[in-house]
Amino acid sequence: MVIRVAVVGASGRLGSLACTLIEQQSDLALVARLDSRSDLGEMLGADVVLDVTAPGVSPTVVDHAVRSGLKVLVGTSGWSEDRLRTLRALVAQHPDAGVVVIPNFALGSVVATHLATIAARYFESIEIVEAHHAAKVDSPSGTAVRTAELIGHARADLGPVVAPHTDQRARGQQVASVPIHSLRLQGVVARQEVHLGGTGEVVTITHETLSPSSYEAGILLGLRAAAETTGLVVGLDSLLGLTSPVAGSDTAAAPDRSDRG
Repeated sequence: MVIRVAVVGASGRLGSLACTLIEQQSDLALVARLDSRSDLGEMLGADVVLDVTAPGVSPTVVDHAVRSGLKVLVGTSGWSEDRLRTLRALVAQHPDAGVVVIPNFALGSVVATHLATIAARYFESIEIVEAHHAAKVDSPSGTAVRTAELIGHARADLGPVVAPHTDQRARGQQVASVPIHSLRLQGVVARQEVHLGGTGEVVTITHETLSPSSYEAGILLGLRAAAETTGLVVGLDSLLGLTSPVAGSDTAAAPDRSDRG
């Protein structure tokens, strides 16, 4: 079976990469390339819609695709827990709908985030520094937001991280109590560091994207999964079988807080 794909945001960096990649696969067929001037009706000949647009546009694209009975793979930033809650309600209204939301298609990024959620239960101080190319319009990145939210879930029974001086703008934007600092620089593709501080030590979990080619395996995995998905799936980790630690589980012991003042 050949999966027919419509790419919305085809003229962008990720969209252009996806179009080229799809055309190289024997089980995928590129049936539509949509840009900002396109009518969303052009996606209707597809089995799967790949949305790689912009945060302000993505919800409209996804809504149209779901209501049109199409499966969707979302690779656009900005899908926070609040947006996902709204999307989950929309998908529930359409029993055959299937949406896969992937904040980052790089396999290494997903693994690094998974490791951060495991370590999060052992450290009280956690901050994220993320850097992307200067043309990226949103901050913090969807990957950083997703990482912070997963850290928050992992620490739900432990309480928020230690993040002093939250009234100072330079302390970053807090997501699930985790400060996130965003850099937008020429010469950078993507980089994320999760810093975890403890008594007399710091652990840093870093992932750096050196080339957009790192996204290829994740894009293909997401497209093929989306074609068969029913309901809402969030994160490449879900497709890879990675399970983040759940608060209160035996995955990681809670840190000893007896010496906190």
